[in-house]
Amino acid sequence: MSKIAKAHLALIAANLIFGVTYAVAKQVMPVYLSPFALVFTRILGACMLFWITSLFLNREKVERKDFPRILLAALFGVAANQSVFLNGLNLTSPIDSSIIMTATPIIVLVVARILLKEPITVFKIIGIAAGATGAILLIVYSGRGGPGSGNPLGNSMIIANASFYAIYLVIIKPLLTKYHPVTMMKWIFLFGLILVSGPGIPALLETQLSTWTPDILWSVLFIVIGTTYFAYLLNNFSLQYVKPITVSIYIYSQPVVASMVALVLGQDVITVVKIFSALLVFTGVYFVSYSSGQTGRK
Repeated sequence: MSKIAKAHLALIAANLIFGVTYAVAKQVMPVYLSPFALVFTRILGACMLFWITSLFLNREKVERKDFPRILLAALFGVAANQSVFLNGLNLTSPIDSSIIMTATPIIVLVVARILLKEPITVFKIIGIAAGATGAILLIVYSGRGGPGSGNPLGNSMIIANASFYAIYLVIIKPLLTKYHPVTMMKWIFLFGLILVSGPGIPALLETQLSTWTPDILWSVLFIVIGTTYFAYLLNNFSLQYVKPITVSIYIYSQPVVASMVALVLGQDVITVVKIFSALLVFTGVYFVSYSSGQTGRK
């Protein structure tokens, strides 16, 4: 299997995890963990896992000149990104959040054009339009409800989250062609942990662990190990071989994969809208990938 194919499989797996996270995080917040307590918990847990993982790999020395970029990646990709996402999700609905996140590929396209001088092609525009249409159709016509049930402040935070994540994808790309993903993640999460310690530690100390049920414990472990450790690692592995816009376009697959999981569990049924939405999403992925070509490590 080619490295490009592995990158796309990793992106599918990462976005499957992300697609489930909306509902899982809403189950935890704010009764069992406040947003900042959950932010600190997931960053602390993932940071520990990345440093432990690095012990089993060849030690890689990071050049001093790269640390300012790593610090920026930690700010936009971990500290600010996760803080506004969980605080926003706590105020708004998972459906509104999913719709707003479809803006990420558009932001990535603009940021990549400014910072990396990547061209904006017709195929990329077609791909983004197709993917966004498919994702929004699926969400709007899903049986779980429709948009408009969220909170303006929460929605604004999700918009900020989409912007921060887009900037992060562009910032981290050059580093991942130079260093192993685990090397980058251990430093990015260490800096991210330091950045969120101010609001995170007091919030975590207020948590009443005695109120946690086994379901809540498993939900928190899923967010730490699945959403934060594995999904970030899979996304950054993919960024070695595909462009940031390709990684971001997979966000459109999150409502699709969430529906697939529901179908497998017997919680949903196949409809024409779902099939059409899925086709639009993966058509969008194809057009963006075709336009981007192969980049990164060979």
